[in-house]
Amino acid sequence: MLPIPANELNGPGTLGPYWTFYHAVVAEQLRQWLPGRPSLLLDLSGGRGRWPAQAARAGHRVIEVMDFRRSAEPWLRDASDRIQKVRADNLGFLPDGCVDGVIAEERVLSVEIMAESVIEDVARVLRPGGRALLCVDSLVLGMAILAEQNYWAHLCQTGEVMLIPWPDGSITRCFTSQQIRELITGAGLEVEWVRPRTVLSPSTVDHVLSAESKSLSWLVRTELETEADGDDTVGIHLVASARKPM
Repeated sequence: MLPIPANELNGPGTLGPYWTFYHAVVAEQLRQWLPGRPSLLLDLSGGRGRWPAQAARAGHRVIEVMDFRRSAEPWLRDASDRIQKVRADNLGFLPDGCVDGVIAEERVLSVEIMAESVIEDVARVLRPGGRALLCVDSLVLGMAILAEQNYWAHLCQTGEVMLIPWPDGSITRCFTSQQIRELITGAGLEVEWVRPRTVLSPSTVDHVLSAESKSLSWLVRTELETEADGDDTVGIHLVASARKPM
């Protein structure tokens, strides 16, 4: 699906139809992942996503951590009957084994360079049998950004940890499917699955939606039925599901 200019990635840009499709895929993946019974969930997306509201509508209670690891002053506020917003720089305010699930969308494990520390916190607060949904930048994305900036030497020198400088000066961490598996198992969690978030290209999505605007649900269904477990050759993001052993 690449190359895509860096200013189009993770934002609206001019690829409006693709991002509409992308967010529909995320919403459906989350719907399928959410527990079947009312549960207590922790959202680490930093207030950057719509996922706490979706989980709340499905009957779950959500603790939404705002600006994860970026604030010195913790605070708590009820945003609704089911969503409690918390500003904190770590998860020390939560006891061990207190939540049924953790949602780490919006690439939080890539934005937070020390992903090992984050995933260890996730494993600590999960109850036995609890699950985590994780999204990270992929190696494909990282290599595309380096190539776009003419960092050809860096492409030949990528080590186990791939830190990518973005044109806006920020840095994110990119993962292969094997690396995200190792991150999960290193924290004592079990990998349920790892796959690219999307495998359909922006051009394919744009072509189909321009031909038939009502085909979005068909595209999403096609995407989620595509066998792409562990494929590192497509997709700007990887998504993984993990479980804490009983």
